[in-house]
Amino acid sequence: MSIHCTFCEIARKEKPASCVYEDDRTMAFLDVRPINDGHTLVIPKKHYDNIYKIPDEEVAHLFRVVKKVATAVKKGMNAEGIRIFQNNGRAASQVVFHIHVHILPRYEGQNSHQPRSNVCTERLDDVARRIKQFI
Repeated sequence: MSIHCTFCEIARKEKPASCVYEDDRTMAFLDVRPINDGHTLVIPKKHYDNIYKIPDEEVAHLFRVVKKVATAVKKGMNAEGIRIFQNNGRAASQVVFHIHVHILPRYEGQNSHQPRSNVCTERLDDVARRIKQFI
């Protein structure tokens, strides 16, 4: 049974994304509606709806990649801090039901409830280049 999943389509390269990291099991790419420049999503390439479904060895690999990518985001975006979060279920504000981890660069004095907005591909690709140099 095939399900429609935007993140699976990105992992299969059927949809474009501004990718900052990829290995055989995971992919990290920029959010198209970022809270800040550098807002990155890390996903397993294999589909799991949420944290409850992903096997322990896969979640361990996913979070090793999160650490690597978070370090690159911090350096590439000259961030003063990094917020890492992961939502599970509608009540927790999960919108895409493919497990993913948000990496969000943060700066002193920044409002924690900033609006999200669509960003053009050129800007996303420029931000991705800034981050990739530190991977």
